[in-house]
Amino acid sequence: MIDFAKVPPAELPTGKDVLVLGGVDLTDSVAAGAAIDSVADRFGGFDALLNIAGGFRWETLETSGFESWHRLFLMNVQTAANASRAATPHLRRSSAGRIVNVGANAALKASLGMGPYAASKAGVHSLTQSLAEELKSDGVTVNAVLPSILDTPTNRADMPKADFGSWVTLDELAAVMLFLASEAASGVTGALIPVTGRV
Repeated sequence: MIDFAKVPPAELPTGKDVLVLGGVDLTDSVAAGAAIDSVADRFGGFDALLNIAGGFRWETLETSGFESWHRLFLMNVQTAANASRAATPHLRRSSAGRIVNVGANAALKASLGMGPYAASKAGVHSLTQSLAEELKSDGVTVNAVLPSILDTPTNRADMPKADFGSWVTLDELAAVMLFLASEAASGVTGALIPVTGRV
């Protein structure tokens, strides 16, 4: 696991089969490359990259500025691009290379205050489709999941009156991502898969 946080979450598993690299800024292509190469060196290569780094900010166009748009682009698009670029040589050497990105259902039809966020996630969708075409002859698949509202402590705190039961759980999202990273999904590439729960 590659994380921006310097101290990993306490609930992460440990052991010789687990590598946690903290304090990595994936918006920096050099740092991303070094981290990806460290993973490949430790395990003798790898088969799948799951790009889950990202961020959200609710702002209208009128109240947003360049910094918001730029920051969301860096967190949502540039992190995926940097990690994918660094991982591609390793995935080409795999017999089952997979890249799974996290887009957003909100980018398909953005609502009020979602302009900067939705635009950046639409960039993830286009990156996914373009990279799928780029790598399909190498046997590497590239897909994205498009969640709606995720059931996280932060979202519950921000929307305390919402129906949490209709949201997508992290386990539900992970299950779809792991399917796309599996051998069973070898025939799927360039897909944008909605994972919207009951929203």
